[in-house]
Amino acid sequence: MAKIPSPFKSLSAERRLSLVQEALVKHKGAKALYAQRIAAKGGGFRAATLISWPADRIAKESLRLGALTPQDELELLQLLYVDLEPQYQITFLDTMGVSHENGVIPEDLEAPYAAAEAVVRGAEAVLANHGDAGRHYLRTLVVYNLSAWPGLDTVVSAEG
Repeated sequence: MAKIPSPFKSLSAERRLSLVQEALVKHKGAKALYAQRIAAKGGGFRAATLISWPADRIAKESLRLGALTPQDELELLQLLYVDLEPQYQITFLDTMGVSHENGVIPEDLEAPYAAAEAVVRGAEAVLANHGDAGRHYLRTLVVYNLSAWPGLDTVVSAEG
């Protein structure tokens, strides 16, 4: 049986590249971090050399070499669904009645954030309003944070 790609790796190559590029622009230490990841993969370049490369080249090389860690992938998905495209999370949270500000849940709110029945209603609203893109968002939650959203895996599986 074929291995199911992670939510990040199931995005198109163009989408993954644009997320890495966005992270390099938004996060101060990202360029140095990704340069270290590339250097650790080998190929003869030192991190000090790589950091002088343009962000676009670092983004392409980090993806080409598979230099991103699972934590990097999770952070890129958070960038996607909280900062760049919060509409999926906003639909989900609004339908469940979960407090948020433009899709960002207050830090003092404790998981699970809603009862299973509300989570199912929220997931169904995301699918109805956002189709396949919403399904990818929900799958990301199932893979990385199911304990916060009980019952979500009855609507969308980790396999997509």
